[in-house]
Amino acid sequence: MKVRLSEYDKNWIQMFNDEARFLKDLFGEEIIKFEHFGSTSVPGMKAKPVVDMMCIVKDIKKIDAFNEQMHLLGYDVAGEWGIEGRRLFRKGGENRTHHIHVYEQGNPHIDRHLILREYLRTHSEEVERYASLKEKLALQHDDTAFYSKAKNPFVKELEQRALNWFESEES
Repeated sequence: MKVRLSEYDKNWIQMFNDEARFLKDLFGEEIIKFEHFGSTSVPGMKAKPVVDMMCIVKDIKKIDAFNEQMHLLGYDVAGEWGIEGRRLFRKGGENRTHHIHVYEQGNPHIDRHLILREYLRTHSEEVERYASLKEKLALQHDDTAFYSKAKNPFVKELEQRALNWFESEES
């Protein structure tokens, strides 16, 4: 899939809210809460225009029963997609609009994503560094797979800085 990088768009918040309402109706009582995370959740951040949504659920195994329905509604059902305990649904085909990451309550990836989001929301210098890297990599890589792989070392270091920040805030 081709890399599409956009300036921050405040409409991403509405896209998150609309999809959360839809998914709440679909999954019903299995949903505990929704979180908007990733680059589209950080004001001022350049991002691929794909809203990352986290659905925190009571029982991840019960979500598998919705796979056929999600597929019929136009979602790509990707299973764990490399992260144990997650279910990933992608909406929009080649022009994706949403990635739905479903985690069972207590999954450690929930905190990892949310701590990074809060860190970026409070550290504008990190947003600038990350956005600059994204622009550079988007020029070097047409395909999202190569783009994401090239970003990975920076993101791992960024996540560690966010975790260190969070731990220092807690003490």
